[in-house]
Amino acid sequence: MTNLNPSRIGKLADLQPDRKNDGISDEEIVERIFEAVLEQRLPPGSKLSESALCTAFGVGRMRVRRSFLLLASRGVVELQSNRGAFVASPTAEQAREVFEARLAIEPNVTRHAVARASDADIHALSQHLSSEMEAHHDGKRRDAIRLSGHFHVLLAQVAANSVMLGMIKELVARTSLIIGIFGGPGPVNCRCHDHGVILDSLKVRDQEAAAAHMVAHIDELRACIDLSEVRDRSVDLVTLFSRT
Repeated sequence: MTNLNPSRIGKLADLQPDRKNDGISDEEIVERIFEAVLEQRLPPGSKLSESALCTAFGVGRMRVRRSFLLLASRGVVELQSNRGAFVASPTAEQAREVFEARLAIEPNVTRHAVARASDADIHALSQHLSSEMEAHHDGKRRDAIRLSGHFHVLLAQVAANSVMLGMIKELVARTSLIIGIFGGPGPVNCRCHDHGVILDSLKVRDQEAAAAHMVAHIDELRACIDLSEVRDRSVDLVTLFSRT
């Protein structure tokens, strides 16, 4: 598989000035696609048709191509020569590497969060967890998936380390892709109870307990994923992203 040269894409895009609606920013396009991946509405391996996304967002090809470049830099999109852009589709080995990375990074992120959390941070995390639990209870799978992943991002924000935060955002997105490929038919995402235990340790300022609970949590999530099974799904991009 040959990747496209990003500089070449940029030059091609520059030849086609975007004269369409500027009501949506490039970053908003990126975030909407990114969120669709996190929520598992956009399956791994999905072809990202330029024409469909131009129709969905009401923008020209240059804008869509710039968004592809930003998403590729986050590891969410793969740019394939002569084929276009696809949602990244991690292999079983890459999936193992993602969980190894999470186990190496997130316990320390959690320790930093415990050390640096303010009362306001703890309150915000508690409110987030309540929303997550409500989404699970009400069967709102899309919201539950999004909130579950975002709990880890919030912890990284509390840890107040921008490098760690960037890593966690990418790892959470990659985990959603992995679940989309290898997850079973039932819900395979973070459990509210696990997040609650981590938050309880944070409230009493116990760094090692919080880190240990994070390790157990990631191990349990990894155990729920069958790396021998690959799921195959398709999606209509215009329907997915068009505003109602």
